[in-house]
Amino acid sequence: MAQYRSFETERLLLKPTSEEDAAFMLKLLNTPSWIRYIGDRNVHTVEEAVAYIRDKVTAQLQRLGYANYTVIRKSDGEKLGVCGLYDREGLEGIDIGFAFLPEYEKQGYGFEAAQEIKRAGIEEFGISQMKAITTKDNVPSQKLLQKLGLRYSKMVQLSDDAEELMLFEFNLDDPAVHANQ
Repeated sequence: MAQYRSFETERLLLKPTSEEDAAFMLKLLNTPSWIRYIGDRNVHTVEEAVAYIRDKVTAQLQRLGYANYTVIRKSDGEKLGVCGLYDREGLEGIDIGFAFLPEYEKQGYGFEAAQEIKRAGIEEFGISQMKAITTKDNVPSQKLLQKLGLRYSKMVQLSDDAEELMLFEFNLDDPAVHANQ
């Protein structure tokens, strides 16, 4: 497998999610908040988690050089959640997203990881526009996106049967972005 970039913050290591993360991903994909806010991926065994990683994460990583990153706490090696840049079906452009195990929420890890992934997207991968989607009732996610500098744009549906989602956008060329720096 090719060598892909990992990233580091003061407290965190962000490494490309790989098949060795399958047990962790199985746990994360089946948390109540993942199912409520992101959706049930119907991954119920470690083998299905390996297939999910191979089909969704590794395929995009090989195609674009970036994808989903497992967020690891440096102090003890604990896997806390995921954060990444996604080429999401039904959404034009690159989507920044994040999810954490419930016991690691509200500790600043989401912002720390997402801020580094946003920086990497801009500086390492040349992404000047980012989008994010969230459900109307996921207020913590909305607040984190706003803190990252994304602004609410409009309501969207990714498919005919999907619920309406809030679309947030960031554009490096937007004069408002530079006014806030």
